[in-house]
Amino acid sequence: MSIPFRAKSTLEQWRIFQAVVDYGGYAQAASQLNKSQSSLNHAVSKLQNLLGIQLLEVKGRKAYLTPMGEVMLRRSKLLSQNIQELELLAASLEQGWEPQLSLACEIIQPRAPIIKALKAFLPESRGTRVEVIDTVITGADEAITDGKTDLVITGLLPKGVLGERLSAVTLVPVIHRSHPLAKMPQPVSIDEVLQHVQLVVRDTGKNPQPDRGWLRAEQRWTFSGFNQVLEVLNQGLGFAWLPEHVAKPFFEDDSLVELNIQGGASKTLNTYLVIPRPEQLGPAGQYFSKLLLQHCKAAR
Repeated sequence: MSIPFRAKSTLEQWRIFQAVVDYGGYAQAASQLNKSQSSLNHAVSKLQNLLGIQLLEVKGRKAYLTPMGEVMLRRSKLLSQNIQELELLAASLEQGWEPQLSLACEIIQPRAPIIKALKAFLPESRGTRVEVIDTVITGADEAITDGKTDLVITGLLPKGVLGERLSAVTLVPVIHRSHPLAKMPQPVSIDEVLQHVQLVVRDTGKNPQPDRGWLRAEQRWTFSGFNQVLEVLNQGLGFAWLPEHVAKPFFEDDSLVELNIQGGASKTLNTYLVIPRPEQLGPAGQYFSKLLLQHCKAAR
């Protein structure tokens, strides 16, 4: 069993060293710290002796950093910052501020407002870790009912569950410009469409419901996310229902086109923010949920 490391120096010694540098000398630092100048001299001298290197040299009444002192000053300030953050985290935990938040997010939800909410949350996060988990169709239902996720964004509210509306998402049928369906007289019948392979994203629920989700052809290829679906679409293979915001860049570069189906085939869904256990959501979760609502509303 190895012997635990035991520091020779103290945080107070490093704090005094930083103060002498920041305030330009021992006298000025002593005044700011409300300590005697001799005690500061003694602390820095002892620190230098313990380390075996010279951190400061005094010229006249001013203390100057040595090259080695410059290196140690940078590292010591990081140490002080870490200690400050550690103590703030402890105070936050005492107040009920959560050390970790989990967000289950239906993949059709536009990510731009989610990222903006995360960016706004970061300066006030107090070290809280955020985990964003992609869900598809019934996976969001399970995240709501299993009680293990703090916040859930879903495309369909389960019966008896309340949620705040976030975004309106339009799903459109998409093919590559070179796909055989794109070369047929438009609009095409749904029966003709169903003769081709459909590219779908796997339902992340443990018990997928075949009557939920987007139109499914008899022949389909299943993937774990939209990125893989797009890669296959761009090879001229299959068709897929995609959120309009996901397909938009490919419409703009004219590689993918919206499939014109008789009777219309686009579908608009709302996404909702659900708090499965509102009575257990702490201040970090409450603050983050407000940011999600704020930025999604601004994006609408």
